[in-house]
Amino acid sequence: MTPEEVADWLKVSEITVKNKYRTWGLKAQKVGRLLRFRERDIVAYLEDHYG
Repeated sequence: MTPEEVADWLKVSEITVKNKYRTWGLKAQKVGRLLRFRERDIVAYLEDHYG
């Protein structure tokens, strides 16, 4: 998932995702210069914090 897609799921801005994903404990993959997230990691984060 792109940071834009994650931001849409979490109802925050894309910049917030890029700045805060480490403090939230989300794992990101670097593909070249781009960030990508696994859907299962986002779902697990939501279940742990809001679930």
